Amino acid sequence: MSEVYLIDANILITPYEQYYPFDLAQTFWQQMGTHISNGKIAILDMVRDEIYKGQDDLSNWLKGLHIAQMVSHKDQGVIVNYSQIIQYLQNSNLYKEPAMQEWANGSVADAWLIAAAMKHGYTLVTFEKPNMGLNAKSPSKKAKLPDVATQFNVKTVDLFYIMRQLQIFL
Repeated sequence: MSEVYLIDANILITPYEQYYPFDLAQTFWQQMGTHISNGKIAILDMVRDEIYKGQDDLSNWLKGLHIAQMVSHKDQGVIVNYSQIIQYLQNSNLYKEPAMQEWANGSVADAWLIAAAMKHGYTLVTFEKPNMGLNAKSPSKKAKLPDVATQFNVKTVDLFYIMRQLQIFL
């Protein structure tokens, strides 16, 4: 089976706002839409809802697509994994209390993304970079997706990786 990519909201929001506006990069958005519709790119319900809140061209674009792999954060297996992730943050000496509190907030998608990727074997796609200075002597106030995903054997990549893998060319 080939790789399926679960995308963080920033994988759509950042290109829309900074790199690939719809009027200049129609090919990018058409190809992304194709891969969302054919199931190569999966979307967590919380990410979809975050995009929909924008009420802009990006939200209208996503609303117009068939999302072949819509992942519910309410799935029992995802909830079990989510609990393990929050437990890890609570018990880890790498993070301060605010990191766990932020991720334990039910409306923050980060832990849910990792939990869903764990359950389905997806590769997680985000622009977040690992915290290179993460250590127990100086715990971090913020948990980063790549750092926590690594603890749960979830592969993380960036947009440019999936553009190459899925042959999304501008």
